[in-house]
Amino acid sequence: MNNKSVLKLSFIALFAAVISIGSFIRIPIGFVPIVFQNALCVLCAVILGGASGAAPTFLFLAAGLIGLPVYSGGASGIGVWTGPTGGFFPGYLLGALVAGIIAGKPSVNEKKASNALKIRITLAMIIGMALLYIPGAAWFAFWALKTGNIPEESSAFTYAMSACVIPFLPGDLVKLAVCLPIALKIRPLTALYLNQKKQK
Repeated sequence: MNNKSVLKLSFIALFAAVISIGSFIRIPIGFVPIVFQNALCVLCAVILGGASGAAPTFLFLAAGLIGLPVYSGGASGIGVWTGPTGGFFPGYLLGALVAGIIAGKPSVNEKKASNALKIRITLAMIIGMALLYIPGAAWFAFWALKTGNIPEESSAFTYAMSACVIPFLPGDLVKLAVCLPIALKIRPLTALYLNQKKQK
């Protein structure tokens, strides 16, 4: 294993740890709490770039599955996956994968971020954050149907949207506003270690 591979694995482990630390940022409201881990998964993916940008999220999810208390509120285990918010875990991975691919691999030339780069990273983060809601809301609707937790005046779809999606969109915009400049700042620093060749 060469030095570049070791560095890449180190970055993946570091970012997985950052996502895990995000478990302490949690505001419980109803079945679906406000968390920061969704934004961290997308942020880390955009910083690493490419399909491997999803690796920290995969490592974080695997750690929780084997019992490490890295999920929101210090939770862990398969039981969290089968609960009302379980669909968000594959959503984290999907969002991170797509965001990383759209963002592309970082370059040292990004020290002076062009408008095109800013637009690409912004789109990557917006799309990544949006995609994680699809399996999250779908699983919540299934869970609500299965457990009979749907209010009489609602359908499974409208209940999932009102419980899992709509209330969280303003907060996600704030998270994106915070994470975007961080991503633009750290990407070229990451490239110094993982992708040292300057693009002409």
